[in-house]
Amino acid sequence: MAMSMRIALLLLVTTPALAAHAGRATPRTAPELSDVALFVMAAAGVWVVRRAMRARFAKTRGGQAKD
Repeated sequence: MAMSMRIALLLLVTTPALAAHAGRATPRTAPELSDVALFVMAAAGVWVVRRAMRARFAKTRGGQAKD
């Protein structure tokens, strides 16, 4: 878990530096690195929240299915 947090922090810190531009406007032909990074961080956030909610509700349920 600690290693994945370190990797996430490294990506979070380095992404703005890698996504910097030279100040020239050019036509977009593909998604920018910042767009990809934003998507990855949003997907990771959704995954973390869903995982936490499943763990929380599994505790309250006691491992039994409720109808």
